[in-house]
Amino acid sequence: MNRWNNAFSRIRAIVFPRSLRYQLLSRILFILAGLLLVIGLFQYFFMERFIYQNRAAGIQRQIQSVPGELWERVNPQMRRRPAEAFIFFPSASVAYMNKEGKFTVISPMNATSTDSVPRLSQEVYNEAFNHPRRGKVIYSIVRDSTLGQQLVVVQPVRSFSGIDGVVQVSMSTKPMTNELNRQFLLYLALALAAIFGGLFTFLPAIRRTLTPLSRMVTTVERIDSGKLNERLPENEQPMEIDRLSHSFNRMLERLETSFRAEQEAKEQMRRFVSDASHELRTPLTSIHGFLEVLLRGAAADPIQLNKALRSMHGESGRINKLVVDLLQLAKLDREPEIKRSPCDLGELVREMEEQLLLLGEEREVTIEADSGILIQADGDKIKQVLLNLFQNAVQHTDPHSGKIRIKVIRTDDGIETTVQDNGTGISAEHLPHLFERFYRIDSSRARKYGGAGLGLSITKSLVELHGGTLNVESRLGEGSLFRVTFPL
Repeated sequence: MNRWNNAFSRIRAIVFPRSLRYQLLSRILFILAGLLLVIGLFQYFFMERFIYQNRAAGIQRQIQSVPGELWERVNPQMRRRPAEAFIFFPSASVAYMNKEGKFTVISPMNATSTDSVPRLSQEVYNEAFNHPRRGKVIYSIVRDSTLGQQLVVVQPVRSFSGIDGVVQVSMSTKPMTNELNRQFLLYLALALAAIFGGLFTFLPAIRRTLTPLSRMVTTVERIDSGKLNERLPENEQPMEIDRLSHSFNRMLERLETSFRAEQEAKEQMRRFVSDASHELRTPLTSIHGFLEVLLRGAAADPIQLNKALRSMHGESGRINKLVVDLLQLAKLDREPEIKRSPCDLGELVREMEEQLLLLGEEREVTIEADSGILIQADGDKIKQVLLNLFQNAVQHTDPHSGKIRIKVIRTDDGIETTVQDNGTGISAEHLPHLFERFYRIDSSRARKYGGAGLGLSITKSLVELHGGTLNVESRLGEGSLFRVTFPL
């Protein structure tokens, strides 16, 4: 059964291919054939009616052209033998009906029996007697078993005294039908020629019309092989295909952006794992080394033991801080909800003044913050932002001549908090990467203060969590200025 189904499917695919070119061509030809068929049928019935009506009108004119006295001579009341009037209708039968309704066959068709002469319903003859309108042709198509189909024309005969009777002329429709069939066969031949002509005309036209689609398929196949930078041509083709190209190109741009973002995310994750492993390995290696020294006998020396324990305590503190920072970053990545409340930013900085002066040691610390500058924020997280920026300034300024300035002001753009120092500054190539995780300009300086390159990344995430922005301005040797802006 499956074999027959497969064979049928292959035959159907050959006879009825699924290509768009074939479908368009077949549908166009089908519509063309349908239109030609409708036109042909309409023309056939119209021509049939026209031929019959035209022939009936000709017979009517012939009857009217016969002098009235000749018809009087064939009147049964005046003469009983057939008259010579039938010579006007050599291939037809002629009959006469007088006012009394007597039906007389004057000349049967082809000298056949008078019984073969058709007789219409009395209503037709009454209409000819009672409503004789000039120009109106009264005719009917009668089917006879012996003589076949006949055209029957009825015409009233006039004299000086009025209408004397009705003449009926009937003739075979075979000559007219033959002519009609010849015309129909001619039309059929022309219609078939038009269909075959359309086949060879539409095929190249459709091929040219579908050329942009073929180019699109070729481009998509190249894209499928991984070339996401490929683009479809625009503004060079029909409007519908151009809109499709435009939409497809926008989709490719989004895909390329998403793919690039995914690649960057993977690369960042790889760097993150590598940097985190490196940051953890250094203190663990140090602790492991001190433990080996103690196991070799250094533990018996109180001075050596105390020194080793202090070093291991410091390294464990670094590990603890790194783990805490990583956990905080993981929470921030999930975009947690924060508890916002009215927060006086100037008052908050004043509360931190003692702590900041303590961290600054001998550095000159200046705080400019007016009270009454309110924002909707989580006060503890804002404190962490300020503390991280301040500690960063401490790391990059001289312990004795360093100057750090914290300023809180209201601007047209929002509430602006700046932390400025006169430290070593940052070169231009480092600025775009400054807020990346584990990014450090000076590794030795960061390790001295227990940093792992996560502080500024955490700070930026906290600021953005409040809907704010964090920017930096810095030049090498001229210090740095970190600007935090919160919306009003």
